[in-house]
Amino acid sequence: MRSDPVLDLAFAALGDPVRRALVTRLAQGEATVGELGEPFDLTPQAISHHVGVLRRCGLVEQRREGTRRPCRLRVDRLAQLSTWIDEQRRAWDDRLDALETHLADPEATR
Repeated sequence: MRSDPVLDLAFAALGDPVRRALVTRLAQGEATVGELGEPFDLTPQAISHHVGVLRRCGLVEQRREGTRRPCRLRVDRLAQLSTWIDEQRRAWDDRLDALETHLADPEATR
């Protein structure tokens, strides 16, 4: 089974509750690192670190606007994760349906 490094990095990044909260906030719209850090009892450096992890895995991008550096969610990358999850769900649904059919067949259980 082949691993996809893009998916691996993104899922690893989302394993942290702070980063998931940042993604949730960015789903509402752009924000600076300072704005992202407001609801947390974390240092600006800690928030910057979390944003950096999300940037490196491709889920967030930052750009310069004068002195501001707003962050924005890369919805296309999030969609890749969603597609992978949907494929896994379909595969497991198919397996469970086949198992249910097998167990319901009285000839198969003898």
